[in-house]
Amino acid sequence: MLATLRLWITDKLPAWIFLAGLLSVWELIVGRQWVASYLLPSPLQILDTTLDMWPDIFSATLSTARSILWGLGLSLFVGITSALIFFSIPIARRAILPFCIFFQTVPIIAIAPLLVIWFGYGQPTVNASAFIVSLFPILANTLTGLQETDPQLKELFKLYKPTRWQLVFKLQIPSAIPYIITGIKISAGLAVVGAIVGEFIAGGGLGSLIDAARTQQRVDLVFSGVFMSSALALALVYALNLITGFLFRHRPYLRKQ
Repeated sequence: MLATLRLWITDKLPAWIFLAGLLSVWELIVGRQWVASYLLPSPLQILDTTLDMWPDIFSATLSTARSILWGLGLSLFVGITSALIFFSIPIARRAILPFCIFFQTVPIIAIAPLLVIWFGYGQPTVNASAFIVSLFPILANTLTGLQETDPQLKELFKLYKPTRWQLVFKLQIPSAIPYIITGIKISAGLAVVGAIVGEFIAGGGLGSLIDAARTQQRVDLVFSGVFMSSALALALVYALNLITGFLFRHRPYLRKQ
């Protein structure tokens, strides 16, 4: 236990020292008025604003978190299902996947106005925005994982004469789990971006709070919203790391060779 704690401190302490130094320099620069506080508020000013407006900020954070989880959950279902279809039906992959790649290259900020027209203002548009930007990494990584199954394992598995779907669900999907998890981690950050962009256009959540603070020239509130957005992304990645750590610890055969 002590060895684990010592290892964790050794690993994390440099980052915390760097953060403390960065915040100290930031506070010093603003405190000495080398930069105007209306352009760059001090960390203490941002903290005071966050505490003063905590009910509104917390409510906006919850709204954004719901949209992120909704979009990420739907992209997980649609992405894995689509990858299975593309893997099982090569002609569907050749016909549809190029358009998926093309659609992924279109900036979400360009699509967001269309989403408002289709879904209206509010959470449906935000959910759709989070879903769209987080879909492709899961789809692409799952498809890659299915295609990268160890050929020797496939040959060994075929000795038991499995059906096509037994081969997919009992060998190829488990083999693709590390790829799927990587796709989810990538999509988690993108879902935060998609939700915030959707809220800029459709309203609600941290995106609306940041946009309103911008129009009011409340730079301290803008920083508070940005930090809460980052905290959401970090919390989501941390939760995914806990889940994958538990999964790999109890099922070590899922680790990528």
